[in-house]
Amino acid sequence: MTDHRYLSFNNIEAIEGLDALVNLEDLSLFNNRITKIDSLDSLVKLQVLSLGNNQIGNMMNIIYLRRFKDLRTLSLSGNPIAEAEDYKMFICAYLPDLVYLDFRRIDDHMKELAEMKHQYSIDELKHRENLIQARLEDEQARREELEEHKAAFVEHLNGSFLFDSMYAEDVEGSKLTCLPGVSELLEAYKDKFVIICLNIFEYGLKQQEKRKVELDTFNECIHEAIQENQEQGKHKIAKFEEKHLLSLSAIRDESELTKLEKKIVEYSGDITELFNVLMTLEMQLVEQLEETINMFERNIVDLVGLFIENVQSLMAQCRDLENHHHEKLLEISINTLEKIAKGEFDEDLPDDVRSLFVDKDTIVNAVGASHDIHLLKIDNREDELVTRINSWCTHLVDKIHKDEITRNHKRVKEINQYIDHMQNELDNLECSDLID
Repeated sequence: MTDHRYLSFNNIEAIEGLDALVNLEDLSLFNNRITKIDSLDSLVKLQVLSLGNNQIGNMMNIIYLRRFKDLRTLSLSGNPIAEAEDYKMFICAYLPDLVYLDFRRIDDHMKELAEMKHQYSIDELKHRENLIQARLEDEQARREELEEHKAAFVEHLNGSFLFDSMYAEDVEGSKLTCLPGVSELLEAYKDKFVIICLNIFEYGLKQQEKRKVELDTFNECIHEAIQENQEQGKHKIAKFEEKHLLSLSAIRDESELTKLEKKIVEYSGDITELFNVLMTLEMQLVEQLEETINMFERNIVDLVGLFIENVQSLMAQCRDLENHHHEKLLEISINTLEKIAKGEFDEDLPDDVRSLFVDKDTIVNAVGASHDIHLLKIDNREDELVTRINSWCTHLVDKIHKDEITRNHKRVKEINQYIDHMQNELDNLECSDLID
């Protein structure tokens, strides 16, 4: 069914409040006081737009309508722009998929002329639109990629992000890079550090794939087990219902009281037997699923444990690099201090750096503070990863257990309702037969 919205004759001055109408195909804003076509972005299915008798005066409003790929009918008569001599040509050129303009079909000849007349500016516009579209797609792809990395708990480890963050808030460490030999030392440190981060990243993506396969396999097993069990249940019910119709008509037809009572007892026994059969099937399924869930839980906990263990050993390598760098930096700093004290240090140092070399305590504290910041960044990233994956694992396993309890309760309720219905049918029949 086509979704229409008529907002004509409403004294509307600006288009607004239509964001939720994503399925709208036909919009009439005829005879209002609208001066600008905008705020329709969410109406991606728009096919018919009526804006006649408004106050739209700027041709650039037409370009806004290019985003509506399904727009086929447009009405703008009675607006100042409709008076412009190039009005029809402009619209045909900029909205080439339009079929009707102001209640008249656009002929192909007009479209060709319009395209020729405005070809240069249309080409330029298309080029701009393509660039914008490419940028949007690129951003979307980057967002999706980041979400994948987050799902693997290794976002921003595919580069120097962690390393750069260690120095972003490290004022003292940044000052010391101007000491002789420090920038080379730092470069070598960064290269090795980034390689370890990339190892964590690649390993994280592989492990995420393993967890996904494990979860998919588990879901498949659960689905198959439930389906097979349901088929067995349906088969038992179908056999019972065949017999059920015969039993009911036999009870209806029986006129002798003793035989009637015997048939009722027999049929009541059949209902109880069906109840037992269905409940046994459900109990078997519960046991089967419990075993599958427990096995999955063991596997996923093992996978997560192994992942954490390996990430922690890689993070320990990052700390080792940091400790090594710290020792070397301290060595260079103390040598520099000694040279300054002896007047043997020829190089120019900025005042804020020179102020660190007043005595040994000051420089040792500065290098130590830098080291502490770096270690804290590494520790925090490791803690975040471990906390998040453990939390993910706990929530996943809890949900699986809860879902199974819900499924079981629902199934038991279904069985009881079905059996109660059968028993009620029999009880009602018994009452009417005994009265008769």
